[in-house]
Amino acid sequence: HRAGLVARALAGNPGPYQVITADGTRPAWRPGSFDRVLVDVPCTGLGALRRRPEARWRRRPEDLEGFAPLQRGLLREALNAVRVGGVVGYATCSPHLAETRAVVDDVLRGRAGTAVPAERIDARPLMPGVPALGDGPDVQLWPHLHGTDAMYLCLLRRTG
Repeated sequence: HRAGLVARALAGNPGPYQVITADGTRPAWRPGSFDRVLVDVPCTGLGALRRRPEARWRRRPEDLEGFAPLQRGLLREALNAVRVGGVVGYATCSPHLAETRAVVDDVLRGRAGTAVPAERIDARPLMPGVPALGDGPDVQLWPHLHGTDAMYLCLLRRTG
């Protein structure tokens, strides 16, 4: 479903691109195959409570622990999938630090397996006109400030 949304959003935009739907934990591609990868990880969905208030009754604290290994693995594989100089966008609809900055920090430090050399890119300039994006370089959107779900975005450039 989400791949279809991305494909529709890209429709009519110039430039070569391809939307691929696959199991990111078992890549069907060679490392370094892509220039750009968007990894929209499964999460608790806590950032979408304004649209799905019933979700608060389906989530438990241990759910965070269940998603963490998958989120780290998907981010690590996404970084392996881009060439040196390529960019990965790590996105989640959760504001919880355990699903956002902690995942990125753990992968960059090698806590989630082998570290993939990468650096954060400031995502804020890619959102002109969006107020109150914080100190960066990551972006955390909030319902009360941005009129969106509480979405998180981190951009990483592979350096080696």
